[in-house]
Amino acid sequence: MAEFDYLIIGAGLYGSVFAHEMKNRGSKCLVLEKRDNVGGNIYTEEVEGIQVHRYGAHIFHTSDPSIWNYVNQFADFNRYTNSPVARYKDELYNLPFNMNTFHQLWGVISPAEAKEMIERQKKECGINEPKNLEEQALMLVGRDIYEKLVKGYTEKQWGRRASELPAFIINRLPVRFIYDNNYFNDCYQGIPIGGYTKMIENMLDGVEVKLNTDYLADKEAWDKTADRILFTGGIDDYFGYCYGPLEYRSLRFESEMLDMENYQGNAVVNYTEFEVPYTRIIEHKHFEFGKQEKTVITREYPMDWQCGMEAYYPVNNEKNNALYEKYRGLGGKEQKVMFGGRLGMYRYLDMDKVVKAALQAVERITEK
Repeated sequence: MAEFDYLIIGAGLYGSVFAHEMKNRGSKCLVLEKRDNVGGNIYTEEVEGIQVHRYGAHIFHTSDPSIWNYVNQFADFNRYTNSPVARYKDELYNLPFNMNTFHQLWGVISPAEAKEMIERQKKECGINEPKNLEEQALMLVGRDIYEKLVKGYTEKQWGRRASELPAFIINRLPVRFIYDNNYFNDCYQGIPIGGYTKMIENMLDGVEVKLNTDYLADKEAWDKTADRILFTGGIDDYFGYCYGPLEYRSLRFESEMLDMENYQGNAVVNYTEFEVPYTRIIEHKHFEFGKQEKTVITREYPMDWQCGMEAYYPVNNEKNNALYEKYRGLGGKEQKVMFGGRLGMYRYLDMDKVVKAALQAVERITEK
């Protein structure tokens, strides 16, 4: 008989929720993690008393009270509100696009003035059937917002000129005619006090975890240890890229500790000018209202992805979605393996959606 009921590949959020729930239902679980830490891309590491988000900024937000209550079992959340600032050359603008942004751009005060300005610029562009992302954005918000706050940032994100990107990437650009810098509309928002790693460790309490372990390097042997397997890595990687690799965008991070209390006055500052090679600077202490004498900042550089690199953002265009369906078809033929998470399901998921998807997977299993 197999030693474990479930072998879970990946100690990120999806795998950790799944492991916690199955353990509570009496299943014996083993979690394998390639990295030397749990948490996946929400891993936080303490540096000088500051919780550093090693793989980019993560703010938990949801409008689902059941999901909010669920994660609050494992951590106390602070009241952090995501209110990024955009820097274009030496100009600063509030995000998301709201009345503060419009006042900064044009000096307008009323929503009626802002709407009139945007509609005038949209009309001046004269675009009815956009053929690319640039035309789509101009049709949605006009030239000023596009040129200063969308164009350069988007081109850095995707590694291509906006005029070369498909229009569907930006189906809409949220415009708010109120004075509100809160990026999210969700009812609940915050960051675990003490970092995400502690939250994940609490989820995995009582579950056996093996770090620095590459499941695929010894797949046949590991498969014998469990009755069922949850794989949260890349579904294309699992099948040896037999149909070719799915595409992603990757990121490179440059962090440094500064001997000062406050570098930029905000947790996230986006750099929307194309000539600045990074998309944003994160100052981690502001996620937890830190008062430390030093600070840690991280510059975030988008990169083309190649096999072996960290995969962050699935490129869900028509070509890749069709390729994923082929891999999903193979996955459906696996007798004892399930696929989950951002990489296993090949779609970008906010953290609350990851938690919900993992809980739904557990319910499907236990209902059988």
